[in-house]
Amino acid sequence: MSDTPVRPGRPSVRRLPQLPPAVRGLSPASALRLSPPSDTWFKPALSVVVASAVPHLTLLALGRLDLVIYSMAGSLCALYGHGLPYARRARALAGVVLGMAAGLAVSLVTASLTGSTAVLIAVGALLAAVQKVLCDATRIGPPAHVIFTFVSSAALFAPQRLGQIPGHLALTLGAGAFAWLVALAPALVRREGPERRAVARALEAAAVCAADPGPRNRRAAAAAVHAAWRCLLASGRPTPVRRSLERLVVQAEAAFVAPGPGAGAVDPDRLRTWAALTRGRGPVPTPAPAPGTADELYGIDAERTALRAREARRTSRRALLRRLGPGSPLLPVAVRTLFGCALAGYFCAALGVGRPYWAIVTAASLCQANLTLSWNRALQRTLGNLLGVLVFAAVLPVSRISPLALVCCCLFFGFAAEALITRNYWLGSVAVTPMALLVLEFGGAHPAGELIGDRVLDTVLGAAAGFLAATLVTNRRAAGRVERALDATDRARAAAERTGADPAAASADRDRSRRTLTASLVELREAGDTAAGEWWQRALPEQRLLAAERAGHRTLAATAQRRGPTAHAPSIGAE
Repeated sequence: MSDTPVRPGRPSVRRLPQLPPAVRGLSPASALRLSPPSDTWFKPALSVVVASAVPHLTLLALGRLDLVIYSMAGSLCALYGHGLPYARRARALAGVVLGMAAGLAVSLVTASLTGSTAVLIAVGALLAAVQKVLCDATRIGPPAHVIFTFVSSAALFAPQRLGQIPGHLALTLGAGAFAWLVALAPALVRREGPERRAVARALEAAAVCAADPGPRNRRAAAAAVHAAWRCLLASGRPTPVRRSLERLVVQAEAAFVAPGPGAGAVDPDRLRTWAALTRGRGPVPTPAPAPGTADELYGIDAERTALRAREARRTSRRALLRRLGPGSPLLPVAVRTLFGCALAGYFCAALGVGRPYWAIVTAASLCQANLTLSWNRALQRTLGNLLGVLVFAAVLPVSRISPLALVCCCLFFGFAAEALITRNYWLGSVAVTPMALLVLEFGGAHPAGELIGDRVLDTVLGAAAGFLAATLVTNRRAAGRVERALDATDRARAAAERTGADPAAASADRDRSRRTLTASLVELREAGDTAAGEWWQRALPEQRLLAAERAGHRTLAATAQRRGPTAHAPSIGAE
């Protein structure tokens, strides 16, 4: 952004650009537009097929396909954690399996103790709200809370006796343990695979930013570089490959903090070449060491050591508790989820649907961070489910040829759902819907018309109730999150300027302060985007938000210049 012309005799005033309205338009076209497929779409798709095939085929051989719902609860855990380094993935997936088993246990005990539809719906709505908050607080996802809610809600409306529960939970834990092994198996072949993909994304985003240093590209590059640092710091002890990856992220960071032409500017084509080589299966490219790189890598090692310390783990736990505390911005989303799921369930029960769990799942999937995202999900879920029941009607005769045909159809749709959902949620729902309906066939054949009619009714009522809840229960704390993010960004920028200007500051302190500033800018943009999609809240400090982002990127550019010619470029001007 250039300075606006001023009249002679008047002081020069830099005008900030006009921002879009606080609430973005609810556009059906943007909600249904297809995106390019994810670069790792095949990993969760293949993982869930392998993790499901072994338990399904084992139960088929034993003649107990009626237990598939319990083994599937564990198998679906293979969908999680594919962006995490394997050391972190092992811990995260263990938590997912235990969380899945805990939610299932509550549902099974409730189902065995009462047959009251009203009580079952209330418990299902409460579980959905708790699962939503925990997944958002721990940031485990995608697919986040929807899979947990699908499993626990379906189990609530399945016939159950107390004596059966230990065996069913053991089946879930066994399938979950196998899913854990499936998700970690690629580490035997390529143990730095997640780190390589994260760094490749950072290099690609930095190349785009270096070629076109606009605000949007700079924000995308900052987010990608921040994600790459987090992945590397969580990956465990340094290896030669990880050391090379760290040098590449240094280059990507230099390109995004001070993009554009100039002496020592990073060539975008070179970044793209490095990204392609990093993503491939060959050796990781090793750029020539630049001035400041040794200090940077020393800072990374120091930060990695600090993160492993007991005090750092204690700080991380305190941060998680703050996200779950009374003042958390997640609380309105939890209330929204509880209200929407309960409303959807009771609507369906009033209309005579015997097992309204799909309405609960639909409403839970609509409860997003703001109204705009909830609107988008309502359109996507409704369209995908309605098309999905047509697919189910077409494939049902094939699935009833034999039990093996039923298993194969479920596995096919499980793969298709993960392959398509990264293009758009509605496209993935076209495959999820027949898979969910086919699961009911494991317990015995049902009239096709009844299944289709109930599913259409559940979808429409669930979508209506979920969006109504998103409209009535607003997230008015979103603006407060922006204020806190602004304060944190100001503190991080001041710390980065202070340590960057102090010649006696340790390298670890300078590098850590710069990465802290990058993280605060990413959080600030996320908080701003969330608040901009909400309605009925106090005015956002839009001008301060934009000014804080510009000042933060200037500080990043200045601290990068002090590291040496690698990052040397003209300071970031007005946007």
